[in-house]
Amino acid sequence: MLFVLSLGLVLVLALTSCSAIKSVLPSTGGSNSGKDSNVLFSDDFSKTSSGWDQTTTDSGSTDYKNDAYEIIVNATNYDMWANPGLTFTDTRIEVDATKVAGSDNNDFGVLCRYVDVDNYYFAIVASDGFYGMGKMVDGTQTIFGDAGMPETDKVKPGSIPNHLRFDCVGSKLSFYANGNLLAEYEDSSLTSGDVGLIAGTFTESGTDVSFDNFIVYKP
Repeated sequence: MLFVLSLGLVLVLALTSCSAIKSVLPSTGGSNSGKDSNVLFSDDFSKTSSGWDQTTTDSGSTDYKNDAYEIIVNATNYDMWANPGLTFTDTRIEVDATKVAGSDNNDFGVLCRYVDVDNYYFAIVASDGFYGMGKMVDGTQTIFGDAGMPETDKVKPGSIPNHLRFDCVGSKLSFYANGNLLAEYEDSSLTSGDVGLIAGTFTESGTDVSFDNFIVYKP
C-alpha cells in the first residue's frame, strides 16, 4: 500500500483542475465575520454562491451538495481541487472530511498558499490510514519526510469522518488529524496564497469525498 501511494503521488497533484484556470477574485459568499475575531473565513457550504468551483468533466467534479462540498474523481492517478478565490499569508485551516464512496486507496485534504497549478502546499490523508505533506513549487512536486506517506492510527478509516487541520504559519507547516499532530516541517518556498480542498485517486478509479465546516483561522 505504501508503494502504491508513493507511486501515485508522482502523478497526482501535478494535474490541472478547474482551479488551475480560475481567476483569483474575492469570494462573494462564505463569511469572515462571527463571534470569533480570529476567523478569517468560514463556509458551511449552505450557499452555492460562496465562491467555490462548480465544475464537471469526464475526470470528475467539484460542486456543492447537501450543504457540503463534494469532490468526485473518476479517473485513476488523478486529483481535483477547488479554491474560494482568496489570499492569505498565515493560516490555520480546519475542515471535516468524509469519504462518501469509492476505494479506501484515495487521498483527500487541504491546500494552503495556493498561487497557481504549479505552486502550493498540500496536506492529505487516505481512507486506509496513510497521510502526507508536501509542496509543488515551479511545477516540481516534493513530498516532505523520508517515508513518503506513512501509516497512522490517528486517521479514521473508511467512511468515518476525519477532522483535518493544516497550519501554515511563517515557514512552519503542521498537519493534524482528529486533534493529533501527524507531521511538522519547515519550508519557506511559498509565503501567501489561496486555501483549498483536494481529493484524488491512485491506481483504483473512483473516489467521492464530502467536506463541511471549512474554517480559516488567524493563527
